[in-house]
Amino acid sequence: MTDETQYVVLGPTRYRVDRFWGRLPEGVQLGRVSTLAVAADGRVLVAQRNGPAVAVFDPDGKYRGAWGTAGIADPHGITVDTRDRVLLVDRDAHQVLIRTLDGEPLGALGERHHPRFQAPFNHPTSACAAADGEIYVADGYGNSTVHRFTAQGAHVATWGRPGRGPGEFSTPHSVRVDDRNRVLVVDRENDRVQVFDRDGRHLQDWGGFNRPMDICQGVDRHYYVTDQTPRLSRLDADGKLAGRCRPVWNTPHGIATSTDGTFYLTEMNPNSLTRLVPIPA
Repeated sequence: MTDETQYVVLGPTRYRVDRFWGRLPEGVQLGRVSTLAVAADGRVLVAQRNGPAVAVFDPDGKYRGAWGTAGIADPHGITVDTRDRVLLVDRDAHQVLIRTLDGEPLGALGERHHPRFQAPFNHPTSACAAADGEIYVADGYGNSTVHRFTAQGAHVATWGRPGRGPGEFSTPHSVRVDDRNRVLVVDRENDRVQVFDRDGRHLQDWGGFNRPMDICQGVDRHYYVTDQTPRLSRLDADGKLAGRCRPVWNTPHGIATSTDGTFYLTEMNPNSLTRLVPIPA
């Protein structure tokens, strides 16, 4: 390893790589990180599999504190919606917990510690909300499904089954709703991203990945997918490859972006956070 600053390029943009990002106060350690999310005010929320469930950082990396020291078994996925609701997937408790940005409970989806086969939930992986507040959940370790809920948490529909065909999954690991009103599902063990409409109708497959892990849409409306090569891929609206780089060393598990185009990634080996800062042309 070197102390020299490193850079990567994705499409037209060059990024500075800030490894081991985030400043922790003396006596505080980062838990085993899973995924992360960026709130509208820029704060970065990191889901941790041990210790407090969520560590919080300012955009400049200053540690703001943590929440979720009780009642959360296994944080796996985390997103923040346009209403500032935090959707925290408690994988092995078979729930999606809905919290404020400061960790106050707002509700939950699923019955705690009551897994259900091909119904909500059985070791879910990821949850997100559309612009209108509807919630979508990737139910990916025990099930092979995606579930749709109203903004108030009423179950609307479920689609998916084990397999390799359209609308079938082998570990749906991440889910997002994009600004084109499509549901994007990272189908990890099938090495693809599947694209659906909001009703679960299959539209496209995006391939060329090695066990993809997470996806986000950037401010440039392109899509950014992490996989286990390890690498980060930039795709256009039709899933065409538009850039690729290696921003972390081993396993980029989660990715999120801020409104200024900065990307944040979680890596589980070594356990760390990485920031990609765009460099002005």
